[in-house]
Amino acid sequence: MVGKREEMLSPFFQRKVLGRVVDAVEIMPETLEWKEAYKLLVGSILPRPIAFVSTIANDGTANAAPFSFFTAICANPMLICFSPMRKGTEGAKKDTLVNIENTEQFVINIVSETIAAQMNDCAIEFSPEIDEINKTGLTKEPSKKVNVPRIKESLVHLECELYQVLHFGDQPGAGSLVIGKVVHVHVNDALYSNGRINTDKLMPIGRMAGNTFTDPLARTFDMARKTEAGK
Repeated sequence: MVGKREEMLSPFFQRKVLGRVVDAVEIMPETLEWKEAYKLLVGSILPRPIAFVSTIANDGTANAAPFSFFTAICANPMLICFSPMRKGTEGAKKDTLVNIENTEQFVINIVSETIAAQMNDCAIEFSPEIDEINKTGLTKEPSKKVNVPRIKESLVHLECELYQVLHFGDQPGAGSLVIGKVVHVHVNDALYSNGRINTDKLMPIGRMAGNTFTDPLARTFDMARKTEAGK
C-alpha cells in the first residue's frame, strides 16, 4: 500500500522503485559519444564541490575558472585534486591547465553563495589575455607562498604547488588530473574556531547537472560513525 509520503513521489519512482521493478537501463560507455558520457557523470556524481582555481600566465595575466571535478586526496601530505577537461571543440588544453604546467602553482578559492554569480561568469571561455578576476568584478589578493593571486572575496583559500599532473587523452571529452600540494591555507576569521571551519558561515555551494547549483546546507543530517556494523 502506498503511503502519503510515497504518493508525493513521481509516478516513475513509484512504478520502478516502490513497485520493486528491477528493470534498469544498461549502458556500455564505449558506445557513447563523449557528451552523453559526460551527462551520465554529472547526473550521478552530485552534488559536487567547486574548485574556483586562480592561476597566472607567463606574461603575468591572472586567470580564474571553476571546476566541479574536485576533491581532497589525503591530509599527510595535504593533497587536493581537480580535473580540467579538454575543450569540447578541438581538444585544446584550457588556460588553467596551461598556466599550471608553466608555473607549477595555483590557488583553490572555495566558492560561497555570495560569489556564485562571479564564479559562473568566470566559466565563460575568455581569450587568454583577459584577466577574469578583474573582468568579473572580483579582487586579487597576494598569496603568501605562491606567486598566484587569490580571490579576496572567497572565504577560504588553498595555496598549492603542483604535485603531479596526469593526462588522459588529447581529444574533446578527455581530461587531466591535477594534484596539488597545499602549502598555505587562508580562512576568514569569522569562520574559524577551535581548529574547525563553520560551514554555516561559509555557505558553500555545489554543482548539480545542467545549470543547477545547490546549497548543500539546505537540509543536513548527522550519523555517528560506528566501529562495528549494526552497533
